[in-house]
Parts: sequence; C-alpha cells; structure tokens
Amino acid sequence: MSKITPFLAYNNDLKEVVDFYSSIFKNMKVSEVTHIGENSGIFSATFEIEGQEFYAINGGPHFKFSEAFSIFVHCNTQEEVDEYWEKLSAGGEKSQCGWLKDKFGVSWQVIPNILGELLRDKDKGKSQKVMQAMMQMSKIDIAALKKAYES
Repeated sequence: MSKITPFLAYNNDLKEVVDFYSSIFKNMKVSEVTHIGENSGIFSATFEIEGQEFYAINGGPHFKFSEAFSIFVHCNTQEEVDEYWEKLSAGGEKSQCGWLKDKFGVSWQVIPNILGELLRDKDKGKSQKVMQAMMQMSKIDIAALKKAYES
C-alpha cells in the first residue's frame, strides 16, 4: 500500500466502474471489494491501474467529481493517445487540450509524453508555438505538435 492513495466517491455500483476501467487498462487489478448486505452491489473497492492505487466508494449522489482533480495518463505513441481517448470518453464527454470526462464524471488527461518535452524546450518561441497548437486541440495530435515545433 502506498502512503498516498486517491479516494474516489462514485454514484454507481462499483462493479460497473471496475469493469469499465478493467476493459481499458491492461494493467488493472482489484485488491479488495466490500459489499454491505447480502444482495447489494460493491460498496467499496481498492484497485490499481498501471501501478497507481485507488480507493473507491459508492458514495451516492451527494458528491460530484470536478475538473479540479484529474487522472493523468502518460502515453508514448499516438496509438495510445487514440485508444485511451476513445475508450475513456465512451459515454462521457470530450473536452479541450487532452481532457475528458468518463461516463462516471471522472476527469482524465490523455497526454503524450512528447508534449511535456516540447513545452520545456529552451527555445521559448518553439515551446510557445507548441502551446498554441495544443490549445486548438481536443484530443492531442503528436504530428501536429511536432509540425508546430518545427515551424
């Protein structure tokens, strides 16, 4: 168990949540599940996605997710960006600059690692062009970022 674990309160049976994330991430494992009552759904669960531990609870409609908290998905290729973008946003909402909400309202950022590299370039003119290109995007397009960088 890590010292710090994000705690997420969903308004759903967590079985649906766990099944959804398991269908997207190859490296997902559920370590604990709690049921309250004989015929109830999952009340709480502890799971790991790509090595990051999460604790989730079926908190009901009292708590809402907001963009103030998001889960950042590091991607190495455009194929990864495309796959996570489409799968995570299914039934949810696509936004700007690589942000989306999944069907449960959780905010995610699907970002290629090269974006950070290009934005940290010592040539401020190049990094500014990359930032301007990214600000026009919904899903991040690596080829378009590189084109902006090289222009």
